[in-house]
Amino acid sequence: MFPLNPPIHDWAGQRVWVIGASSGIGAALAVEALQAGARVALSARRAERLQAVADDHPHALIAPFDILDKQAWSERHDHICQHFGGVDLIVFCAADYHPERAWDIEPDRAAHTLETNLGSVYTGLATVLPAMLARGSGGIAIVASVAGYFGLPNASVYGPSKAALINLAELLYVDLRPRGLSVYLINPGFVQTPLTAKNEFAMPALQTPQAAARAIRNGIASGRFEIHFPRRFTLALKLVRWLPYRLRFPLISRLVST
Repeated sequence: MFPLNPPIHDWAGQRVWVIGASSGIGAALAVEALQAGARVALSARRAERLQAVADDHPHALIAPFDILDKQAWSERHDHICQHFGGVDLIVFCAADYHPERAWDIEPDRAAHTLETNLGSVYTGLATVLPAMLARGSGGIAIVASVAGYFGLPNASVYGPSKAALINLAELLYVDLRPRGLSVYLINPGFVQTPLTAKNEFAMPALQTPQAAARAIRNGIASGRFEIHFPRRFTLALKLVRWLPYRLRFPLISRLVST
């Protein structure tokens, strides 16, 4: 079957902007791209952590800012374009997560999670899309999660925010692919990050950030729309997703109780 996006085999010279590059998947993906020859702008709030990721990589550009600061997006984008001449691929990888059941929800914390995981992506899209559309090329990569496949306990705010990102990536593909842009939906399973370190339950098929970064790079090289991994875990969740509710709900409840 033909790929849904043009495959990218050669990363040399690619201009990549990674949002959330100070740790976890974002940091590992930034290093993966740099080692493949890309020029990479690394963004997150903490400049010192970005510098630690960028050390010994001459094609790295530190571009720290708070993604909840709407004004800062255009300033950072202009700064990156001055150095790189543009952005070929932006990766939205920043996220906020608190394990919480329905009765643990706090309005202010929920609003912060939604603004970080979802609202900031809209601000970023409004920032980068005009230039990409003007030249008829570019790529948007959105890191969602298998937690967005269906409702899971302990992800009362995080899960819905990731489900929204899945929906957003799908509609972006329909809108943007005919205009020359690529869209990638990235749905990881459990990855060893500061966010998953908050979990107090056993995480099946837990992967390292480096393994996740390789899976993402391979998925982009193959031109996939949805890049999900590890497949032995994500394919099982996709099967659960297709179950009727009267079968799915008891199964999820049983897994939670164990």
